[in-house]
Amino acid sequence: MSLSLDPAAQDLLFREARTANTFTDEPVTEEQVRAIYELVKYGPTAFNQSPLRIVLVRSAEGRARLAPLMSDGNRDKTVTAPLVAILAADNEFHEELPRLLPHFPQAKDAFFSERGVREQNASMNAALQAGYFILGIRAAGLAAGPMTGFDFAGVQKEFLDDDHTPLMIVNIGKPGENAWFPRNPRLDFDEVVTTV
Repeated sequence: MSLSLDPAAQDLLFREARTANTFTDEPVTEEQVRAIYELVKYGPTAFNQSPLRIVLVRSAEGRARLAPLMSDGNRDKTVTAPLVAILAADNEFHEELPRLLPHFPQAKDAFFSERGVREQNASMNAALQAGYFILGIRAAGLAAGPMTGFDFAGVQKEFLDDDHTPLMIVNIGKPGENAWFPRNPRLDFDEVVTTV
C-alpha cells in the first residue's frame, strides 16, 4: 500500500464519495459545521492566507432569497437540502496576514497592496480552501453538492458585499433517495502527469 490513509477513509473521502443531488431531512448541526471547519482550517494555502468565507443558509427566509438566484437544475436541490453554504473569497484577506503570518507581518503590504493581486490570490486560495471544506464534509459522514450554476452577481448583492466574491454554493446533508448520478469517467495518471 502506497498510501498511509486507511482504505476505508480513502473510500469515504474520495472513491465512494459523490456529489449528492438529494438529501434526507436530517438536520446538519452547528456542531458538525464547527467540527468540519476546525479540521479543514489547517489545509495549506499561500502565505497562510485564509480568504474563504462561508455564509450558512438555514432559514426559510434565506432559502427564499437564494432560490431565484439558482439555475433551474439546482433550485430544487438547494431548497430541499438541510443546509446550504455559500462559499466566497474575501478580497481583503490581507488584513489578517499580520496575525496569520506573524514571522512576516509585512507580507500584507509587500505583496498584497494592489486590489487585483489580492483578488487573484483570494480566488485561488479560497478555491483551495473550498476543496478542503468539501473533504471535511465527507469526513463528517455527510454528502456535499457543490454547484456553480447560479447568478454570481445576484448572490454577491443579496448575501455578500463588494469585498467578497462568490465561488460556489454547496448543499450539505445526508444523501437521500436516488442521490447519485452515475459516476463519470476520470482521466488516467498518464494523461495528467508528466515527469521532467
